Amino acid sequence: MNTKRTEQSLWLHLGAGAFHRAHQCWYLNKLHQKGDSRWSISLANIRNSSTQKMLEQLARQQGRYTLEIISPDGHIDYQTITSVQHVLPYDTQLTALVNEGSRPETGIISFTVTEGGYFLNDQGHLDLNAAPIQSDLAAEQDTVTLYGALYKILTARREKNSGPVTLLCCDNLRSNGQSFRRGLMEFVTARQDQPLLEWLEHNVSTPDSMVDRITPATGDELIERVRQQNITDDLVPVCCESFSQWVIHDDFIAGRPALEEAGVEFVEDVLPYEEAKIRVLNASHSGIAWAGGLLNKEFIDQSLLPEVRQWITAYVEQDVIPALEDSPLDLKQYCQTVLQRFSNPRVRDTCQRVSSDSIAKLHEFLVPTLKARYQQQQTPEATIRLIALYYLFMQRYANNSLPFSYQDRAGESVDFASIYRQKDPLAAFAAESKLFGSLAGNPVFTADLRQAVVSAREGIAALENDKP
Repeated sequence: MNTKRTEQSLWLHLGAGAFHRAHQCWYLNKLHQKGDSRWSISLANIRNSSTQKMLEQLARQQGRYTLEIISPDGHIDYQTITSVQHVLPYDTQLTALVNEGSRPETGIISFTVTEGGYFLNDQGHLDLNAAPIQSDLAAEQDTVTLYGALYKILTARREKNSGPVTLLCCDNLRSNGQSFRRGLMEFVTARQDQPLLEWLEHNVSTPDSMVDRITPATGDELIERVRQQNITDDLVPVCCESFSQWVIHDDFIAGRPALEEAGVEFVEDVLPYEEAKIRVLNASHSGIAWAGGLLNKEFIDQSLLPEVRQWITAYVEQDVIPALEDSPLDLKQYCQTVLQRFSNPRVRDTCQRVSSDSIAKLHEFLVPTLKARYQQQQTPEATIRLIALYYLFMQRYANNSLPFSYQDRAGESVDFASIYRQKDPLAAFAAESKLFGSLAGNPVFTADLRQAVVSAREGIAALENDKP
């Protein structure tokens, strides 16, 4: 543990989404409530994203907002969050962001940019051919990736001799700290910046972490509920479930808040927690969202029909548990807890939000289990069923027949329109390396998926016919 800083310290976060404000900000706010306010958060975006208007409003509220926390039994708690002390304005040169990130007082830079924001290939290396990465490597246009933004910050930090800093990934990547570090080092290598590479080796730590809290998108209904609590000056509240977990490897090179006093778990090995969450919770969440899109459902809880619940349970019990083999966690019980959380109608997450960035989610959440079961010489029928749902989901996307708009940060990397125009679209889909890596084009997998798609199509049709 390194909590040596006693002066006022800054924690800069990149990616001003609802999850960060319901999770990391909430934990630091708990610490503030205990009387320890030595750290505060500076919040910023790295690009002109859809959250920019929220960020501008949050700045007008001086970083203060309301968090609505809903328990499974329906109890609602409203908390005022004040841990965000600085809201940084966006500009195309990221001037304020670079200035804040390069200050000596900034000891932590964390980020939530979704799985698709890391541009990692099947081997865990940076996809240097991805258009956004190419753009930031050329540095001829506005910065659009996490790596481009951090390159500017860390370059300024080295030049100013501002000292070491911890880069804390808070996204659902396997071994997320080390995976991100590899991508960052490869980006800097591609920039041919040897002085910065050497500085990074000695001045940056990248601890692994696992984060968990269901946080639906903010809507007008939430704002109205907050107003009913006589809170009339908050236009950017956040809603979340009462469950929350944060597990971190304690490797902070420039000090950290005493977050263990706020409920954060610091451990030597995050991997068992990561694997359980990624393979059980995140993969299941995506599978339910794909099913929901096929069933014309808006919300996750509406999509969790008994049959869909059975598909998820079978996926975990038949494939995930054997694939992980020696997990120290009770994955069967964890699965049922996850399904209970997803079915809470009071914490309504949309299929649109959960299904976004599915290219990276499929690759990160489901494909490892798929490969593991084949390596164990077993047919992963339950996993392939979820992939079949994704195939049908993207087919509707290609046909413009989904009930909502679908967005994917890595969308340009896979030409789904071309795939579904092929004489054998399923074979083209199964051969896509951006989705399945080394398994792409495997004839056994292709045949298994073909059978699963027929079954999934029949299952969805049966559910549609059972509508009251």
